[in-house]
Amino acid sequence: MRVLVAEKIGESGIELLQRAGLEVEIGTSWDRAELERRIADFDGILIRSATQVDADLLAKADRLRVVARAGVGVDNVDVDAATRRGVLVANAPQSNVITAAEHTMALLLALARNVPQAHASLIGGAWDRARFSGVELHEKTLGVIGFGRIGQLVAHRARGFGMRVIAFDAYLAAERFRELGVERAADPDQVYAVADFVTVHLPKTKETEGWLNAAAFAKMKDGVRILNVARGPLVVDADLQAALDSGKVAGAALDVFRTEPVTDHPLFGYPNVIVTPHLGASTAEATDRAGYQAAEQAVAGLTGGSVTSAVNLPSIAPDDLEAVGPFLGLAYLPGVPRSRSMTSTRSCSPTSVASRLPSGASRTRTTSPTSFASACAAATRRPAWSARSWAGVTGRTCSRPGAHDSTCNSRNTSPFSATAISRACSDASARHSATPA
Repeated sequence: MRVLVAEKIGESGIELLQRAGLEVEIGTSWDRAELERRIADFDGILIRSATQVDADLLAKADRLRVVARAGVGVDNVDVDAATRRGVLVANAPQSNVITAAEHTMALLLALARNVPQAHASLIGGAWDRARFSGVELHEKTLGVIGFGRIGQLVAHRARGFGMRVIAFDAYLAAERFRELGVERAADPDQVYAVADFVTVHLPKTKETEGWLNAAAFAKMKDGVRILNVARGPLVVDADLQAALDSGKVAGAALDVFRTEPVTDHPLFGYPNVIVTPHLGASTAEATDRAGYQAAEQAVAGLTGGSVTSAVNLPSIAPDDLEAVGPFLGLAYLPGVPRSRSMTSTRSCSPTSVASRLPSGASRTRTTSPTSFASACAAATRRPAWSARSWAGVTGRTCSRPGAHDSTCNSRNTSPFSATAISRACSDASARHSATPA
């Protein structure tokens, strides 16, 4: 199988691909035309943020099975189009979290103390201490919008500077806020009302685009300072500009922009705005981690392993299986009698998995091969098998997830049927000895 490395990644990632027996081609110098002309020759592609894997490119990628993004965001991948074609999309979600958090702190300090402005002034021949007097972080309030991995790391570091931290996240459990010593806001308005600095760490979605707009700025304290090291479209540029002009916002630090690359922007000339060219993930360590983690996902996706960071396929990290395993048996295919019980690790029918549930436990009906794969994994105490793994062990090649066509029915069974998946699980268990409980 052949893998194209379309953008520069660390050598450790390339070596991992080669050790897995994959043929690797480096295409970092290719232009778009050459990529479109040659993409049909590859089973996998590794990218960063510059390569656009859109529907047009995917239509030319007849062999493509895996798109591995060396980084977190997949804005440059048409995930829906990839899913329709049965192409797995995976990222490296842990690769740059420390780097992004540290860059946020660098901008926070630079914004508070006017560091880049003072530097430019001094090398320009002026010694102007009074002009660049700043503010302390100590006892100031940092408002964090989006309290995921990066937001939590920022909060931890900010507390080291003696800052009070208040954060809003619609999905995170209250216990995590308490563990980090962070005040949990019921809604964003509660953050805006008290924060001296506001930093956003949200993904770019239809719901989050334009999050920081005129209405949000109006609810903030006078003299607030804004940071964005997440995604450019989270901020409405014109509204931020108006808030800066009015004095409502005292300063801003931006690492990301609505369109990139950009060298001409309305805010670039503002003396109280600090900008960097999307450096949030740009450290030697993060680049190496991202490439290695993306390569891991590519290898797993192409060789039938456990893909732990797929963005278009539910997956469970092997380390998490022990904790959630007892609950995975709730996944159960409809219409299958429940009279049999599991007699060995090679018996992985929906019935046998269901029989392992505690008495009286509810059984959630699902026709997802992935969810049953996870249930089977719990029953056999083996890592979860991805949808592609099921196809691999049964000899099926499916044109798209959930397809009910002849390409998916080499055994005259639907890929969603109990028979097909039970056979797949039995085959998998036969090839791999189960780990004792």
